[in-house]
Formats: sequence, structure tokens, C-alpha cells
Amino acid sequence: MKNVVILGSTGSIGVNSLQVMGNLKGRFTPCALFANKNWKALSAQIKKFRPAVAGLMEEECCARLKAQIGSTRTEIVCGPDAVKSVIAQRETDIVLSAISGSAGLPASICAVEHGKRLALANKESIVMAGGLLMKKAQEHNAEIIPVDSEHSAIFQCLHAGNGSEVRRIILTASGGPFLKTPKRDFAGIKPAQALRHPTWSMGPKITVDSATLMNKALEMIEAHYLFGLDAEKIKVVIHPQSVVHSMVEYIDGSVMAQMSMPDMKLPVQYALTYPERVKGLGRELDFAGVSALTFEEPDTDKFVSIRLAYGAIRQGGLACVVLNAGNEAAVNLFLTGKITFDRIFTLVEKVLSGFKKTKMPNDLTGELGQIMYADAWARKEILKCLY
Repeated sequence: MKNVVILGSTGSIGVNSLQVMGNLKGRFTPCALFANKNWKALSAQIKKFRPAVAGLMEEECCARLKAQIGSTRTEIVCGPDAVKSVIAQRETDIVLSAISGSAGLPASICAVEHGKRLALANKESIVMAGGLLMKKAQEHNAEIIPVDSEHSAIFQCLHAGNGSEVRRIILTASGGPFLKTPKRDFAGIKPAQALRHPTWSMGPKITVDSATLMNKALEMIEAHYLFGLDAEKIKVVIHPQSVVHSMVEYIDGSVMAQMSMPDMKLPVQYALTYPERVKGLGRELDFAGVSALTFEEPDTDKFVSIRLAYGAIRQGGLACVVLNAGNEAAVNLFLTGKITFDRIFTLVEKVLSGFKKTKMPNDLTGELGQIMYADAWARKEILKCLY
């Protein structure tokens, strides 16, 4: 029996993870469940799954949770330090990080520093600190198994050959809800429109990222770090059917593709059971029903995010941190009605350009200190652009 800590248990991936574990009873148990503020949903999960520990990030929400559930064997804890304390426990085998945004980084670092298997859906951790995380994982004999459907696909396809035999990887993108929307209409897009994804059910931030293709840009950076690939070996194609989750092309011309019906339970299960494959909840792929699979080049003039990701990877250093933080801040401004949809692109591009001229302070503590400085700098610069 493997003990699994789920970070972000009330979100889409967290809920899918609990369904997967419910189907694999006797193999995995959710020993700890953490959410941000959603105490009502967490209360229901505690009653159903009876974890040893459960927690939220704010004291007020924790107080409401305790009042809601009353007497229980589940220990209720609060805050990021409590998360790290549970991760560090010897009994913890797997940490499934489904937190949205940069808030997931401390937990990811803690997991690899304690030699755990990190089932990673929080791509921002890798985007911000990919080099640091991969180095620490190697030092502490920890595993990082991707949960993103695209990176899970690549991870699986890479078993067909050696790293030196890879010509390139091909990340597929659905194209989001505005694939056919003219660029001139982007300024009029409202948050409610951007939150309607044609294929996946996700949280608000990642859904907007999918609409701007920034999600794919972040996945390019994630692939760069996870698989040690230069920008020239990473390609993006639009694939609206979301059946081919990504591909690996080898130097002999062979292309390995991982295909399945779009369902996050499959990559979640693989991250838990790897290297085994077991019968799961996923639907069988009906090839006759699919009928046609189409692919096309992304319009990088309309979706600038792809071009920005290539630039950040090539620039190296802290550029990827700035891109991620700038985007998080810009998306938040869009969702709260402070900027138009098209300004997400222009603001992120502006802070990336400005960071090239920025000198780092001399009093920062190590690599993590530099990462956090660049993250905070980008967020402040985005806000400055409003005035």
C-alpha cells in the first residue's frame, strides 16, 4: 500500500486522482488531502476518504472546516509549513501536486529533497525552477513523474529509444476556444468566454492559459527541463481532437505517439503505478468513431505565447521565471476585469523585454533566492503597466 499526499485535492486533477485511487483500492491510499480555501469540498472528501491529515492554507477556512466536520480522526492542519511537514514524513510515498501556479514550488522542492516520488501536475514548479528541481531529484534519488497529459505521453514514448536517438518531441495543443477567432477580435473577449474550454474541464487560471496557448508555452519550458531538450528539439502542433497527446520523433524517422480519449485519469494513474500498467477507468479509444485526426501549425503571430517560450528557453537564466510570473499576474488582471484579453500577451512580452536590462541584487541567497526575486519583480512590473 502506497501513501499518497494530494495537494489541490478539490480541483479537477485532485478529484480525478481520488477517483483513480478509489478504483485501485489496496494499492494506494490518500493519507493527506490539502486544498487552498475550499473547505466545503474538502469536508466532503474527508468524510468519504478518511485521510489521516487534511489541511487548508488559511486559518479562517480551517476554522470553518473544523466546525463543519466536528469530531473526526482526521487531523486538521493549516498553512504551507504543515504541507511540508506531512510531505517530509517517512510514511509518505508519493506526493501528487495539483496546485495551480507558483504556490506549488515549495512543496515540489520539499518532495524531492525528501526522496519522494513527485507526481507533478503543477507545471509552474518546473517552469520556475526546473534546473534546481531536477538537480535535487538526482541528489536525493527522487522521481519526478509528469501528470500533464502531454508530458506523460512524451515520458511514455521516450521508452522506445535512447535520449541520444531523439530528433524532436511534438507537443499537441487543442488550440483552445479561440483557434479560429481573428486576432483583431481578441480585445473583446470576456473572461466567461475564455473559461469555456472545448475539451478539458480545468481551473480558471489554466483554462485562460489554454485560451492564450500560454499553457502550451509553459509546457514547452517544462519539456525543456524534464527531458533535457533544447528549444530546437521542441515543436508544437495544433490538434483539435485531443486524441494524440504528444509524440516523439526519432533520428531514423520513426514517430511514437501516445493516444487515448481525453481523460486526465489516465496520466494520473500512470504517474502513480509507473512502471506498471493496470486496468483503469479510462474509455477505450474508438478509432472508427474518431474518424479524422487533424494537425496544423500554430499561428505564432496571433498566439504570441509560443514565440515567447522559445525566446525564454534560448535566453535561459531567469527568463522562464519572469514569463511564468508575468503571465500569472496578467491572467489574474484579466479575470478580475482590469485588462482586456489581448493585453495578456503584450504585458508578458513587455516584462520579458524589461528583465533583460535588470540587474540582480547582490544579497540574494542562492539559486532559489534569485528565482523568488525574479518572480516578485515580474509581478510588480505587470502591475506598474496598469498606471
